[in-house]
Amino acid sequence: MAKITLDNIAHSYLSTPKDESDYALRLIDNIWDDGGAYALLGPSGCGKTTLLNIISGLLVPSKGRVLFDGKDVTNLPPEKRNIAQVFQFPVLYDTMTVFNNLAFPLKNRGFNKEDINKRVLEVAQILDLTDSLNKKAARLSADAKQKISLGRGLVREDVAAILFDEPLTVIDPHLKWQLRGKLKEVHEQLKLTFIYVTHDQVEALTFADQVIVMYEGAIVQIGTPQELFENPSHKFVGYFIGSPGMNFLPCKLNGNKAMINGIGIELDDKTADLGHKSHGNLELGIRPLYLEVHPQEVENSVPALVKSIEDQGTYKIITASLSGNILRARLPEGKETFSENAWLRFPKSWIRLFANDKLLTRP
Repeated sequence: MAKITLDNIAHSYLSTPKDESDYALRLIDNIWDDGGAYALLGPSGCGKTTLLNIISGLLVPSKGRVLFDGKDVTNLPPEKRNIAQVFQFPVLYDTMTVFNNLAFPLKNRGFNKEDINKRVLEVAQILDLTDSLNKKAARLSADAKQKISLGRGLVREDVAAILFDEPLTVIDPHLKWQLRGKLKEVHEQLKLTFIYVTHDQVEALTFADQVIVMYEGAIVQIGTPQELFENPSHKFVGYFIGSPGMNFLPCKLNGNKAMINGIGIELDDKTADLGHKSHGNLELGIRPLYLEVHPQEVENSVPALVKSIEDQGTYKIITASLSGNILRARLPEGKETFSENAWLRFPKSWIRLFANDKLLTRP
């Protein structure tokens, strides 16, 4: 296991980058603790795989250093970094048995037969592969093959970290839940450093202790699932995390009210104070989960027009228009039905203010 330090990393695929836009990764400087479970989350093209390949040694960064437990490994190839990697498609030998696939990394390193047998049996038990040890890998299901790929990383007790590059993309949705749970269980049992790349927020939020959200080659926030949901530090995080994402409304302040095309939404004193001290374009943000929708006027509510109602089974998504702005609210199944008119209430404790795409917080 290892503490991984990214010391002012930046990378461009161009030989002579001229400005920031030429970089696939833009100045990343942080530390990932030994034994942590991390997820790299972001849309396609944001730099997730580039960063993973720099950690693994498949890429040498244009700038900066990579350190494992304080040792500079920036120019070391993957085989010298003592890491294991699990890819989107299972990497294994179809003609070999499950046992031999799991044993292969240990045989290559000259382990004796007794130690190999012991370790393979331990890993097979962890991954529920014991009954398949004598079967040829080619005969197994896709999820079982991906378990073997995972096992080939786990079988080496001395790995610094295990890197996962969208390993569940080709797996059936029902089996994804099982494998995700198994990965979480394995991490809790072995306390290895896991780094998991995905564009799927559900995978990231259910697997990782810390989620690293990337956008346009930069890390915009690192936090727990709860922190990302309740206090997104960047507008992109608010939009990307959650289904639907956070509502954003351009606004101006008048006292302790956020004014949206003449309609005032009351803020608490702390939030209003942050807004008055800020510079730049202000936007009010609120999660659909916390936006209240009422069929009649209630205290501190504002009128809106209902555009559509989507029944998702256990909840409903209401799309409404407030003074020309579209918002979405998530309501539990069985709540009131709505005609064209509705009243929206913005609970003060769940309102967030953003200036120039960044969350306003106290220093």
